[in-house]
Parts: sequence; structure tokens; C-alpha cells
Amino acid sequence: MPSGDASRTWFPELVEILRSRWHVEMKLDELIQLTAELDDTLQDIRASRNIQPPMMWCPKCLARRRASPPRVSVRAAILALGRFGVANAETVKTLEKRWKKHRQVYHLDLYGLPVETK
Repeated sequence: MPSGDASRTWFPELVEILRSRWHVEMKLDELIQLTAELDDTLQDIRASRNIQPPMMWCPKCLARRRASPPRVSVRAAILALGRFGVANAETVKTLEKRWKKHRQVYHLDLYGLPVETK
């Protein structure tokens, strides 16, 4: 496993999917679906290359354990649009605001799934 892959989320394959599938007129529901596909692809890449999450040290129990594997959230996908030059900063900012409002109105989690209320 190459150095840094344990913590890596944005492999070139994911960036290519993001570049080829995203467009300015994309609705938020489509973006949620794209994010789910990106997350599935990330998990497939990590499994096929046998990439384990990094080891973490717990300061409370003093145990060394594996961290949770990285996932692609909707906001991470939005920010990646700007990071990889797929969209300009203004578009990213507008999309981020739309996502925040959409998430509150429809009670969605970070990944666009409904939050269960008690």
C-alpha cells in the first residue's frame, strides 16, 4: 500500500467520476445519488487494494485501534468540486448553501439519508 493511502479519500478514479458526472444544473437529489456512488466506489477501491484505515491512539483508554474508514459525504463532494477545479468558488459556495438548507428542510444526515427521529 503506497504511503498515505490509509487516510486517502479522493483517489484519481473518484475525481474522474466527479468530473465526468457533475454538471451545473444538477439537482440536489442527483448530487446525493452521485455521492452515494462515489462512496461505494471508494469502498470498492479500498477493499480491492486491501487498504486499511490508519491506526489511532485513544487518549482515554490508551488503546491503539483502527480509525473508521473514510466516507464521501455530500458536503465533501461539493468541496471536492472546488478543490479539483471542476467548479468555481462561487458555484461551490452557492451549492453548499443550497445543500445546508435542503438538509434542514428534509432532515437529512451528512450522506443525504433521512435522519430517524425518536
